[in-house]
Amino acid sequence: MSQFQARITWRRRDGERFLDSRYSRAHEWEFDGGVRVPASSAVSSVPLPFSRPENVDPEEAFVAAISSCHMLTFLHRAARAGYIVDAYEDLAVATMAGDERGRQWLATATLSPSITFSGPRRPTEEAVQALHHEAHEECYIANSVRTAITVSGSWKFPAP
Repeated sequence: MSQFQARITWRRRDGERFLDSRYSRAHEWEFDGGVRVPASSAVSSVPLPFSRPENVDPEEAFVAAISSCHMLTFLHRAARAGYIVDAYEDLAVATMAGDERGRQWLATATLSPSITFSGPRRPTEEAVQALHHEAHEECYIANSVRTAITVSGSWKFPAP
């Protein structure tokens, strides 16, 4: 069984008010290997100056994790199928909605990868769709959430 961890650190600044919610939401994520990411609440959730728009927010990280997991699984499946992928770029978008109990959640995530293939073996449209389906089915993150995830992208084959 694998384990994954992240250390999340927040500190109230000297003199910063707290009980009236007038405190900074800026914090830091630290991952194994030492990578540190400045994080904050989304400005859409907590207004300026208490959020930092230049920092990563949990909602952005969530959709990035879905997209990254899908991409890594897609690349693995494509390599196993004998297709060469030269580039994969995705602009992933998650949408917030209210559920039946009135709670906010990320209800949908749309992945829109632009994929460039090369090499002698070129997948058909059906083969690319099958790779996306397999990637979705095998992605650990997609298997862990109730968010509806769709993929609608494009793929190209540059002239040899």
